[in-house]
Amino acid sequence: MQFLSRPRWFSFLKKFQIMTIPKPRQKLDYRNKLILAPMVRVGTLPMRLLALEMGADIVYTEELIDLKLIKSIRRHNPALGTVDFVDPSDGTVVFRTCALETSRLVLQMGTSDATRALAVGKLLQQDISGLDINMGCPKEFSIKGGMGAALLADPDKAALILRTLCSNLDIPVTCKIRILPDLDDTISLVQKLADTGIAAIGIHARTRDERPQHPPHPDVLRAVAKAVSIPIIANGGSRNVQKYEDILKFQLECGADSVMVARAAQINVSIFRRDGLLPMDELIERYLRLCVDYDNAPHNAKYCVQNMLKELQETPRGKRFLQCQTLQQICEIWHLGDYCRRKQKELRKLGNSGRAEVEPPEAQAKRQKLEEAATAITDEYEGVICRSMPFLRSTYASDNHLPKTVLYVYAGKMGKSPPAYETQQCDKLFRAICSYDDQRYSSTFWEKNKKQAEQGAALVALLHIGQLQEEPLRENGSLIN
Repeated sequence: MQFLSRPRWFSFLKKFQIMTIPKPRQKLDYRNKLILAPMVRVGTLPMRLLALEMGADIVYTEELIDLKLIKSIRRHNPALGTVDFVDPSDGTVVFRTCALETSRLVLQMGTSDATRALAVGKLLQQDISGLDINMGCPKEFSIKGGMGAALLADPDKAALILRTLCSNLDIPVTCKIRILPDLDDTISLVQKLADTGIAAIGIHARTRDERPQHPPHPDVLRAVAKAVSIPIIANGGSRNVQKYEDILKFQLECGADSVMVARAAQINVSIFRRDGLLPMDELIERYLRLCVDYDNAPHNAKYCVQNMLKELQETPRGKRFLQCQTLQQICEIWHLGDYCRRKQKELRKLGNSGRAEVEPPEAQAKRQKLEEAATAITDEYEGVICRSMPFLRSTYASDNHLPKTVLYVYAGKMGKSPPAYETQQCDKLFRAICSYDDQRYSSTFWEKNKKQAEQGAALVALLHIGQLQEEPLRENGSLIN
């Protein structure tokens, strides 16, 4: 038997080890970092990616509730290159992430139960690098559920949640709190939480009852930072943050290891950019491209752009923007209409399953019943004519131009019986059939209420009888296929 010489054998073994032993996952370090703070409806994938591009070191998701995450289904989305956590009842994407952010992503969770929190942590830990527990939100919804700032009044429960997570997860755990009215109480609370094994603690430099118009208390954070060894992440300084250097100034005032930015980043996420702020329109264009690339929900994109526009919403362009309902319509305003159409067509070919293709549980059986009902009334019907046509209210100047109204008026002019509608509901979604002139029409797009579903069905009828043209409908997003 021929043996390998030591150098060759050593080289072979080293190569074999590289091929077979995965590289240990690097733990997220919370020291000396600029962080995008958790913000409801802002901290979704496109804004997180843009924040990283602008210079943020770590990005937090918006607060996601444990009960919502537990019932979600984890799915790979190869068309987008993402991992999606989807609500099976209505197809809503609860949480979407991608490999570009995984190593710098912290998910903030709202919870009031250690067991439930751990279940979510185990479900998510392969897709994130840190888990943060919200213990500072003063909103009524959180407090009534025993979450957010409610945990400040129950330090034992707060510590139990954190200790349970730290002992059983492979990723670092943190929490975000607000200061208490008394400095000594704040220090005692932070020390108690630090003893659970958390990797860092984010502290909003205001009390539960204080709001953005109240000045922060950096002196309290300085005292807390001296009392514990874990990193302190300062938050609450956006009131005085106008440029990149202001972030560093706030960090220094608080004596903190890191700083997270909320409202200042919500208005202009290029606040993280060392070379200065980008012009608003350039920032919006970059953001919208990411929204298109990752099929972001139109209402979410609209909310984020509104925060960037601020008072410019009152300009003619701003008012036109406020009427938008689809990503396509928003993109047209910033000269990205062609890009949006091209990209959405490309993603559909790749198999991206957006809201247009959503069918709630048991909807397939319901759809079959709809089609059976359409053909069972009389043998003269050939079935239901279907197109994927969402109803977009913003594309109609007045109620007189709505599809149902137009079809009703047209029927009268032609001496036909008025159209009739029947609606089916599946979980939270609706779909209607419009009966007109011995034919039935339906949009395959499941709407969120009965009236919109009927308008969608009327839209299909108007297209089929030649009262509407396909190209304008495709351009404004009313015809998907």
